[in-house]
Amino acid sequence: MDYVLGSLLTGVGATAVMDLWGLTRKRAPDYGLVGRWLAHMPRGRLRHSPISASAPVRGERLIGWTAHYAIGVSFAALLLAVWGMEWARQPTIGPALIVGLGSVVAPVLVMQPAMGTGFRAQSFVTHAVFGLGLYASAAAARALNFF
Repeated sequence: MDYVLGSLLTGVGATAVMDLWGLTRKRAPDYGLVGRWLAHMPRGRLRHSPISASAPVRGERLIGWTAHYAIGVSFAALLLAVWGMEWARQPTIGPALIVGLGSVVAPVLVMQPAMGTGFRAQSFVTHAVFGLGLYASAAAARALNFF
């Protein structure tokens, strides 16, 4: 149960930190286009040029935002699977940054090309912020005696 709670708290917290970072850059994140991309997959369409020109899908914002937070929780679960609950009880920045920066692989190599958006160097900074969010969220959960 600690693992599930740790994954949820750390993943949701880190994803929220990443979203707040986007807001401070005056680029409010909108994962509706990610939802559109995901919703087109079962219909056999994986590549778009660009995704914004593809037909909208009912519920795409909900799909995208849900996927965004589920992916954040999944990366937190990976962090805890590799470094264990001991890391959550005594979080350090190194493993969090490794996972945060590692999480940039999916958007840079898969999502951005498939959605026709091209390479975005800002993704590395955003995912480093996600890594900092993993650390901060675990530290906050520990301080609040969740672990």
